[in-house]
Amino acid sequence: QVQLVESGGGLVQAGGSLILSCAASRSILSINAMGWYRQAPGKQRELVAVIRSAGSTNYADSVKGRFTISRGNAKNTVFLRMNSLKPEDTAVYYCNAAELSRSSWGQGTQVTVSS
Repeated sequence: QVQLVESGGGLVQAGGSLILSCAASRSILSINAMGWYRQAPGKQRELVAVIRSAGSTNYADSVKGRFTISRGNAKNTVFLRMNSLKPEDTAVYYCNAAELSRSSWGQGTQVTVSS
């Protein structure tokens, strides 16, 4: 099972930017898909963005045009660049590694956007 550690969360004003990082314990190139999810208080966890092993990406409608998911050159890191942040983006953000037979999660990083 791959271990995942997120970082980069924090407090930012509306309209600001943050970059979240997810460091994996091994190369992610063979992992089917790496994704960022978020969970706001009282709400279900939702998919924010995903990048597949072949490089294709998908985004939630609510973040399209504002967020970008990418892989680092080190081959074991995934980033989520978040621009034009809104108060409704406030949540705990989780990194996920989806393999054929298992799914791994990080511990999450808090993102708070003030209005």
